[in-house]
Amino acid sequence: MSILNYFILNVLLGAAWAALSGQLTLENLAAGYVIGYVVLWLARGTLGQSSYFVKVPQVFGFVGYFLWELIKANVRVAYEVLTPGHRMRPAVVAIPLDVRTPLAITLLAQMITLTPGTLSLDVSSDRRVLYVHSMYVDDVDAFRRSIKNGFERRLREVLS
Repeated sequence: MSILNYFILNVLLGAAWAALSGQLTLENLAAGYVIGYVVLWLARGTLGQSSYFVKVPQVFGFVGYFLWELIKANVRVAYEVLTPGHRMRPAVVAIPLDVRTPLAITLLAQMITLTPGTLSLDVSSDRRVLYVHSMYVDDVDAFRRSIKNGFERRLREVLS
């Protein structure tokens, strides 16, 4: 079975769980999805092998990483606004891209832009470099590595 078939089956099992429990709440749907995932994982020998059981944890890890980075960036910008002094060191950094598809580049650029304190400015015409403005760049190479080893690496894992 394909990843999409597993996903659809997992969503249907989650919806069935929520319907059978009598309450169509977000919590019941989430619990049903987790229970459906476990059931599908236990039945994977019968249904056929799939990379679905690798992709789901990668997606949840990716979302968790993004939310953590979002929280950290919000706290840093709020601290900057609420305290006296000026700790910003703005810079525009060219980040060489390993992702090549328009979807992957767009997702990466949007995640960077959604994180407070950073803004994706442009992509080179050959789609090999993303230009990012950041409010806090103490070390250009460290900033570049944080994007490449953080957002881009996780995005490549999820989309591969």
